[in-house]
Amino acid sequence: MKRITVLMADDNREVRTAFRKILEMEADLEVVGVVNNGQQAVAMVKKLRPNLVLMDVSMPMLNGLEATRQILKAHPATKVLMLSAHSDEAYIIESLNAGAKGYLIKQSSMINVCQAIRAVQNGKTFFSTSIPKRLQKRNPVYNGC
Repeated sequence: MKRITVLMADDNREVRTAFRKILEMEADLEVVGVVNNGQQAVAMVKKLRPNLVLMDVSMPMLNGLEATRQILKAHPATKVLMLSAHSDEAYIIESLNAGAKGYLIKQSSMINVCQAIRAVQNGKTFFSTSIPKRLQKRNPVYNGC
């Protein structure tokens, strides 16, 4: 079984710890790095070449939106899945415009986060159910949680 390598980028230590523990319990997911700001995320993608970045929107030094743009410009094969406390339409649209393939609200269940990682890795998009349908339709392939 080919494992999906994941880099986690979130400025909240408790969030990083909780999500890492859950992801590491999945046989097909491997957390290869954990960072707490966007600059570190860009640097670690260059170094580790993960399949996917689980990216927070609001982080110090470089926010997740700009980090996503920089990562995808330099490493277009890497996929980005946003994980944020923000559910505002503007954040979601800007994330999609930056190249993210999905958007999850941090209150999503861990099962849904794992499903989202797998879906995005397989070329689909994935959104929390709280994301309005009109935003989901901006992407032709949808797998909601």
